[in-house]
Amino acid sequence: MISIVVPTVGRPSLTVLLDALARQLAELPDAEILLVDDRRDPTGEPAVPATSSGYAKVLTGRGAGPAAARNVGWRAARQPWVVFLDDDVVPAPDWARRLRDDLTVGDRVGGVQGVVEVPLPADRRPTDWERSTAGLAEGEWITADMAYRRAALEQVGGFDERFPRAYREDAELAHRVRLAGWELVRGRRVVAHPVRPEGRWVSLLVQRGNADDALLRRRYGPNWRQELRLPPGRRPRHVAVTTAGALALTAVALRAGLPRDAASRRVLGALAATGALGWAAGTAEFARARIAPGPRTRDEVLTMLATSALIPPVAVTHWVRGWWRTRSSTTDGDVAGAQR
Repeated sequence: MISIVVPTVGRPSLTVLLDALARQLAELPDAEILLVDDRRDPTGEPAVPATSSGYAKVLTGRGAGPAAARNVGWRAARQPWVVFLDDDVVPAPDWARRLRDDLTVGDRVGGVQGVVEVPLPADRRPTDWERSTAGLAEGEWITADMAYRRAALEQVGGFDERFPRAYREDAELAHRVRLAGWELVRGRRVVAHPVRPEGRWVSLLVQRGNADDALLRRRYGPNWRQELRLPPGRRPRHVAVTTAGALALTAVALRAGLPRDAASRRVLGALAATGALGWAAGTAEFARARIAPGPRTRDEVLTMLATSALIPPVAVTHWVRGWWRTRSSTTDGDVAGAQR
């Protein structure tokens, strides 16, 4: 009845997940576990522990990201329900039993989401990265733990492989499944999603997702966030701050090339001051919003100050890059033609 699909690049957390599943196999006697090795370079150490070979089948992905890897998994699945798990979640001890209960639903229910819990430190306020990860607990239809009928996946063509990151690809799939007439509901099974360690610049790296937002804007128009039921973002503010900073720098550069007695120097000076003030105010507001709920340690504050100045132009750059890259993308929902 159930196929469990786990895309992986060989992170150590996969062993924890597989151990948790192995202890619950008796609750799912007909289940199959499909692990998709999605490393770009599959040479070297195996991505999947050898101890899992007795109860899991390993498939080879194309190194094209989780959307493509999940497509490899569900297309190889033999069961009518496909449960997607991330390789860094930990199922609760009663996960399998509750999964069976969750999937006892009406014929028009095409997907059932599990409950995702993100453990946070009990002795201090969470960092910016920890709060960002904790947002998964409020997300809708995220594939950290999401079950779909195979029939629903077949009807809509699966995941859109133009989304190369673990970002928005699950929300976009859920939207197409709902448009196809299926219902999506929440279940009661629980997985924990620990916060994985990351470097201090991780908030800059995740801005690459803005390129994927550009694809959603191309496909679903200016109201794509409302249509996909996604929370509002800060991109308009990032654009304003970046524009103010660019205005200030441009005005300063032009002013430096003019004679001291040129009348336009005063105008350019005023433009530079206005742009600098707007940039400083926007950056300060952004930094305060990130620092205030955090632990406020010296390292965290310095990181927030530096990244709050850099995130707006980085985010806008990725958005523009994504907009240009997707200029010829389809807008009619034809995912099959978009698969690589």
